[in-house]
Formats: sequence, structure tokens, C-alpha cells
Amino acid sequence: MVTKPDDTPQQEPQPPESAQTVFGRFATYLGVLGKPVTVPFRALPGNARGAIWVAIAALFFTGMVALIKSIGDTIPVFEILLFRQIVMTCTVLPILISGFPDILKTRHVGLHMTRVVLALIAMTCGFTAVVHLPLAEATALGFAKSLFVTIFAMVVLAEIAGPRRWFAVLIGFAGVLVMVQPGPDGLNIYSLMAVIAAASAAAVMVIIRKVSQFDRPVTILSYQAIMVGFLMVPPALYFWVTPSLTEWLIMGAIGLFSVCGQLCNIQGFKEGEASAVAPMDYIRLVFATLIGFLVFAEIPDLETTIGAVIIIATSLYTVRAEKRAATVKK
Repeated sequence: MVTKPDDTPQQEPQPPESAQTVFGRFATYLGVLGKPVTVPFRALPGNARGAIWVAIAALFFTGMVALIKSIGDTIPVFEILLFRQIVMTCTVLPILISGFPDILKTRHVGLHMTRVVLALIAMTCGFTAVVHLPLAEATALGFAKSLFVTIFAMVVLAEIAGPRRWFAVLIGFAGVLVMVQPGPDGLNIYSLMAVIAAASAAAVMVIIRKVSQFDRPVTILSYQAIMVGFLMVPPALYFWVTPSLTEWLIMGAIGLFSVCGQLCNIQGFKEGEASAVAPMDYIRLVFATLIGFLVFAEIPDLETTIGAVIIIATSLYTVRAEKRAATVKK
């Protein structure tokens, strides 16, 4: 929402009168243009608004990985990740500065560092897989994250899963095997990296659940923002390739898309119930298939389609099972 100049506190310096006039007219113009959309949108139920926000986030995230894929053959993944992290850190820099150093106080540094290392593994393996695999296949394998979450939650958080959820997990991993297609020549290394990325991302989610019992969200965010970028510097410098102007712009867009996707995702879960809006994330597979076909001339094969259907179906089942379990606890 745009803030009108009149809302600015009086003690703060005001821009010149001409600037205020131009800004006010521009804000009014945007408000008039957006009214046909924003008014009906606010009238929707919370879950519907949340689902739309998550779908928009899915589009941003798919666009992000498509951009990574477009320059991944010439720019090392470490370099892309470093620049992406710099852009994302800049967006939260005011929060980090205002709370430093108290913002980093925690009794669970080990958990935070473990989470950071796992996040690095997830991003490095996941983005490398995106560069070398068809976009739809890499996206579908990433959805195996929810299957790993079920397993890790039982180990780390002592959560209990019944036989139905175990059966869903086993069927889900069967879908992963259909896509990875292990044979006499062994596994496709990039498919394996996609699975490792999904497992690492799942471990990150479970650690966040654990550490959020002790630390504030802003502390969790700060360790992610600072440490991931810090640890990414050495490999990025070692493999450094000087980007062209176009590649610089693409890396800037990667960071921007990441920030926009995160913000839309947060807003989606704020507007609606998690169990209701989370399944909308699977629309990323639709976006990935379309972008893969239109931009990279990729057509998913039968194995990818079957495996993706199995993984998504079992993941949706585990989401519903978690909702039922949470309801029983209440």
C-alpha cells in the first residue's frame, strides 16, 4: 500500500512541494487503476486470498529457477547464489542493523549453524540440478521435500506417524525412483542432487520448527541472511567468472524474484490457513512445465509425469494427515 505524503510524521524532513504533488498524483493514479482488482480481492475469503498469494509466489520462484537455468552454463552456481543472497540480505538489512548485536543472541548456535549448512547444500544441489535437468523434472523432485519432512520430524521432533502416513511416504519415494530411473549405469547424478536438495530443505524446515521454540523469528532470519552469504564467498571467488551486463541484470532479477516470492509466500500464509494454502505451491509444476516448453523446448517424458503425479498425491496426503494430527492435539 502506498503511503500518502500527509501520513509522514511532521518531525521528519519533507520533500519539496513539487515532489509531493507529483508523488501524490502518481499514488492517486495507481489507486484508481488498482481499485477494480484490490476491492474484489479483499472481499474473498482468507483462504482464497492466501491461495492466490501462494500461487503468485510459486510463479516468482519458478521464474527465479528459470533465470538460474538460463545462465547456469556460463556462471557458476556459487556465484549466482552469492549475488542472490546479497540482494536478499539488503532487503532485511534495516532489521539486522537496528537489532544488532542482540539480534544474534541465542543458546542454540549449533542448531542455527546446522541449518545454515543444510540450506547451503539444498541451494547448491537444487540449483545445480535445475541447470542440468528439465525444469519440470527438477521441480517435481523438489516436492519430495514433504516426504522427508515426515521422516525427519519423527526423528528430531519425536512426532508420531501412523501406518497410513508411512505407506504414503513409501509410495512417494516410489514416485521418486520412477523419475530418477536407477539402472545398470547407476543414478543420474543431477537427479540425485535434486533429491539431496529436497532432503536438505526438509531438514532445514524441521530444524526451524525446533529452534523456533526457543528463538525469535528475527534471530532465525538473521543467521540465515548473514551466515549463508558469508560462507558462500570463498567458493564464489574461487570459481568466479566475470558476468556480462546481461548476466548481471539476470542475477539481479534472480535476487528480486527471490525476495518477491518470499514476501508473497509470507503474505499467503498470513491470509489463510497453512493446510489450506500450502497445496497451491504445487502449481509450480504447471508453471515449470510451461516455461520449460516455451523457453527451453523441454517436453516432460512419461516417467517424469507418472513420478510427479505420485509425489504430489502422496505429499498432499501427508499435508492432510498433519492437519488431522494437529486437530486431534487441540
